[in-house]
Amino acid sequence: MNMRDPAIPLIAPHKDSTITLGTLHGIGLGPGDPELVTVKAVRLIQASPVLAYFAKKGCVGTARTIADSWIIPGTEELPLYYPITTEISFKEKAYAEKLGAFYQEASAEIAAKLAEGRDVALICEGDPMFYGSFMHIFMRLKENFRISVTAGVTGMSGCSASAAQPITWGDDVLTILPGTLPLEDLTRRLAETDAAVIMKLGANFKKVRSALETAGLAARALYVEHGTTPSERILPLSEKPDDTAPYFSLILVPGQGRRP
Repeated sequence: MNMRDPAIPLIAPHKDSTITLGTLHGIGLGPGDPELVTVKAVRLIQASPVLAYFAKKGCVGTARTIADSWIIPGTEELPLYYPITTEISFKEKAYAEKLGAFYQEASAEIAAKLAEGRDVALICEGDPMFYGSFMHIFMRLKENFRISVTAGVTGMSGCSASAAQPITWGDDVLTILPGTLPLEDLTRRLAETDAAVIMKLGANFKKVRSALETAGLAARALYVEHGTTPSERILPLSEKPDDTAPYFSLILVPGQGRRP
């Protein structure tokens, strides 16, 4: 059964019917350190005539910054600027409406390039299929065009390596939580797990700290900010005096399970 998104029109490839549709490459670039970009990612970036990336208005964008040294001259760049980021709550109707329209427009822009027979490399920080904006484009175009996905080092993997901290031992169960969850849900899930990674901190930091304290995990929690980058900051959660955190930050709760 054809499950393509009817809101994205099938664009005719070109008047020259011999032209083949291009391929969309969703490429993960890792958490920030350009040396953590994979060999495959570099190859596809340099082989694609169009480079697309997400960014906040007025900013270059994290993915574009990571990929800078790998981009060859002559590559066409297609920046996709978010209409909003954290200005309003994701719970508000306007948030979903604005971002939904943005992803539709971005998908159409990429589709137009693919219809010309040109491959598009859509680069993303971290891994494309792990809390990534790429997934919104993937779901809209996957029935219309060929799509390849190149895995990237996740932020949590990069941060645990930078912290030199084993996260899971033996039979430890790891739970990955978005800080956007309600306090009660965060607390319950933390109390039920052996190890945890908490993402999407920002304005949710105070709530997350409270959940960790209630669940009895605050003492072994680590705060990591801008992991793997020159501005990296790692410290025990207990030593962080304020409740502010940038978007690119997370909390690690190492497991203490079975060891040899």
